[in-house]
Amino acid sequence: MTPRELLILVAIIAVARVVLSVPPLVARTQGRTRTIAHEYLDPFIVAGVAAWLLITFVARTYYIPSASMVPTLAVGDVLLVDKFEYRFHAPREGDVVVFPPPIPSPDDFIKRVIGLPGDTFRISRGIVYRNGMPLAEPYIESRPMYDLQVRNYDIYVNDGGGWEPLDPTQANIPPRSMWTAPNRIPPNCFIMLGDNRNDSEDSHIWGFAQDAGRFDSGPRRGQTAGFTGRAFLIFWPPSQVRVLHG
Repeated sequence: MTPRELLILVAIIAVARVVLSVPPLVARTQGRTRTIAHEYLDPFIVAGVAAWLLITFVARTYYIPSASMVPTLAVGDVLLVDKFEYRFHAPREGDVVVFPPPIPSPDDFIKRVIGLPGDTFRISRGIVYRNGMPLAEPYIESRPMYDLQVRNYDIYVNDGGGWEPLDPTQANIPPRSMWTAPNRIPPNCFIMLGDNRNDSEDSHIWGFAQDAGRFDSGPRRGQTAGFTGRAFLIFWPPSQVRVLHG
């Protein structure tokens, strides 16, 4: 947990303390004491304003609706997401990130960053290789039942029926002019995978998530996915409360 995220958590606890612990304010208007309703409303107004500021500018809550990030995140978990972090730097390997997917969807996705711009990347026999080195992935549910390679200016997937490139009209694959090499992840592009590899709609289906830059390709022409923020804390249900690490 970064110092800023610790501050967010402290601020949330402070808001809760305002609601639970601040004594009611008593004032007299025209010689009469304010009603109990008004007295107790004051701390709730303060807490509401503080919560609105936090949610609008610093953090946001997200509900997990699917099993794509099992075992890290279970259906029904509620997360706290730092909306501020990626204003200072791009996502890092291992971050659990909330972002609008680069395909038509009414909802944000949450996945783990596995491949970074400039990396070579492949999945072979269930093992992820980044820059030629196998990744230790204790967080996954099970090894993927497909192979994947970034090569020839595309993402190639073999799910048992032979190698096929992702279709740039259906997936987010930049044109060749945006690549620095045919076998390296393009600038501003990221491989995002669910921890439940065999039950996750992620980069092996819809291509790269994108942080910045624009290109005329794919179903959302000229648009980029961007990143909403990094999930850093599960705070509901109580049995699941914990800090999320990369």
